[in-house]
Amino acid sequence: MQEKEEFKYTKYIITNAEPNDQHLDFMRTRLLFLDDNIIRGALAVNCVWYWKGSEIVTTEAHTHDCDEIIAFIGTNPQDPHDLAGEVEIWLDGEKHILRKSCMVFAPKGFAHCPLIIRKANNPIFHFTAKIKSGANLIQERGNLQSR
Repeated sequence: MQEKEEFKYTKYIITNAEPNDQHLDFMRTRLLFLDDNIIRGALAVNCVWYWKGSEIVTTEAHTHDCDEIIAFIGTNPQDPHDLAGEVEIWLDGEKHILRKSCMVFAPKGFAHCPLIIRKANNPIFHFTAKIKSGANLIQERGNLQSR
């Protein structure tokens, strides 16, 4: 087997995620994670596969000091807009049930979550991206850790 050759920009290719929230491993796999602590100046991006639903709150309500995009993408090849599942997300106190692939925009300071992946008939790909590098989480409630 040939050893991996290191190039000048290999450091910019992210192929893993730091483990977190192991209590959710029964329903998801944290695939990729990037933030300013990993690559200086990088956006904060988190990528997760949800394999099954649960009544567990995966993310408590919170705000950020920057804009965030929250996406849920279905994997039904016959209908990629079909989430093939059901996601509950709260936006500034309003409960929303998502059944289609979508992106949610949470502006700076906007309260969002709790988040519950209620059903996943097919895997659901989920990612978040914070628009400002080095974005710090402002905890409103729950046990989320600041970065």
